[in-house]
Amino acid sequence: MTANGWLQIFVFLLAVFLVTKPLGTFMARVFGRERTWLDPVMRPLERILYRLTGVDESHEMDWKEYALALLLFSGVSMIVLYVLQRVQQWAWLPWNPQKLAGVAPALAFNTAASFTTNTNWQNYVPEATMSYLTQMVGLAYHNWVSAAAGMALAIGFIRGITRREQKTIGNFWVDLVRGTLWVLAPLCLVGALLLVSQGVVQNLKPYDTVQLLDPYQTPQLGSDGKPVNGPDGKPAMQTVSQQVIAQGPTASQEIIKELGTNGGGFFNANSAHPFENPTPFSNFLEMFCIFVIPSALTYTLGTMTGYRRHGWAVWAAMALLFLAGVTTAYWAEARGNPQVTSAAYHASPHPSSPAQSTGNLEGKEVRFGVANSALFATVTTDTSCGAVNSMHDSFTPLGGMVPLINLMLSEVIFGGVGAGMYGMLVFVILSVFIAGLMVGRTPEYLGKKIEAYDVKMAMLVILIFPLVILVFTAISVLYSFGTSAISNAGPHGFTQILYAFTSAVANNGSAFGGFSGNTPWYNTSLGIAMLLGRFMMILPMLAIAGNLAGKKQTPATLGTFPVTGPLFTVLLIGVVVIVGALTFFPAISLGPILEHLLMQAGKTF
Repeated sequence: MTANGWLQIFVFLLAVFLVTKPLGTFMARVFGRERTWLDPVMRPLERILYRLTGVDESHEMDWKEYALALLLFSGVSMIVLYVLQRVQQWAWLPWNPQKLAGVAPALAFNTAASFTTNTNWQNYVPEATMSYLTQMVGLAYHNWVSAAAGMALAIGFIRGITRREQKTIGNFWVDLVRGTLWVLAPLCLVGALLLVSQGVVQNLKPYDTVQLLDPYQTPQLGSDGKPVNGPDGKPAMQTVSQQVIAQGPTASQEIIKELGTNGGGFFNANSAHPFENPTPFSNFLEMFCIFVIPSALTYTLGTMTGYRRHGWAVWAAMALLFLAGVTTAYWAEARGNPQVTSAAYHASPHPSSPAQSTGNLEGKEVRFGVANSALFATVTTDTSCGAVNSMHDSFTPLGGMVPLINLMLSEVIFGGVGAGMYGMLVFVILSVFIAGLMVGRTPEYLGKKIEAYDVKMAMLVILIFPLVILVFTAISVLYSFGTSAISNAGPHGFTQILYAFTSAVANNGSAFGGFSGNTPWYNTSLGIAMLLGRFMMILPMLAIAGNLAGKKQTPATLGTFPVTGPLFTVLLIGVVVIVGALTFFPAISLGPILEHLLMQAGKTF
């Protein structure tokens, strides 16, 4: 751990803090239907879209109609993406210069579910599987609309808090359009140009083939992907003298991948690939874009409810949880594996000198180093963004535990675009309820009484999440169709499976790199887990919003628990951590904690 590493972490958080108020204020005006500086350009486009689609922007929806609109929109979008993948090889379809084949049914279902739910889990090599048409029209489209839908849901929840004795929480179609045009479009335009300036590629060219300066020998693989033997019984070798350089419209995909907290890479190496993330500035910009909208939504919450200090209290809870995670990950990765340090000590020509650990560099780009790898891993798993600039599977057990725990806390540490806000608001409801129980009063939240229905719906959200994760994980570790996908035995192999389903249900999309999920079981089960993790948690959340909108405003009294100060922030953090710890601690103990103890005893996996 170095002063330079800590400086980069705190500069990053400071940059996020500084943009929270201006962007949060802007979004409050956008979704409050107030005039903004973008109206002369965006308002005519908005009206054209409503005319083409038959949307009445003055029509307000109750929570059930709002949910139905979301489900219908997501369902149709998912079907279209599935079909596009299956037929991308048709000769009359454009932008397939590599003549890539259609995607297999199970994988197409998994990918369609993944991008529809803002998960962007990828059981395939993008540059060898998806045509430019599928990448740009299919996948990128979902990057935009799934993020805009998440924002719409968060705004719907906030309206439920602010409205009094009303049945409606807004119009889904209007919120979707305004989030896309006013928020995502201008940010993506500026961000994409910045990425291009750093060297991120943006073209529609066929892949280039170049001659290697230093050809090398590699084992020859059969059709099953396994090495084949020659006549002498030894592995057959082949000479590699050329390399295919993949490229494409990367910058435009990369920026919405980060701003929309999607995470699906244009290349298999994701943000570790130099065409996606070539410089220190691009690395900083990508992390910044992941946090910027979720952070700003806390100020939007405070502005729309009229309690700005409450918005900052929620932001403080998220920031403290973020700092706890990045501190642990940075410490674990900087400390490294003691066995490696010991081996270096014994191999040293001067073994009498003390051994010095350089940290765990396995699976990391040297250009980013330990600090930026730990920071990137924490940022992307605090949100629903599955982007990576290093391989989580190569982290130390405790370093890899941090991304896992971040996901297990139900995507509320800033969280996905919109999803983090409405997820945290569910925990706010529980925190206020617990505070009410402690003081013996009816719980109140910003003038609304929290009653049995609200708590039941909140608990339904909390319980669905671990239920889906643990059930699918249990099935997968018991049968060969599940264990055949892991690359390690023991607790690390268990963690690979646990992380996969946690990432799917949390709609994150990152994975431990040794996990091979392109099988019928995992394509199907992970796809189902993603859909349940998205929509089965949205429905009770919207029910809470609709119920709150219909309530009267209750004046605050001396017995009302304040939700604007440090005490509330501490209580909120406690509820988030305790709920996650009590639910998942046994699984974590069997995975990364056990692996850490065994590593200290000299055994690795």
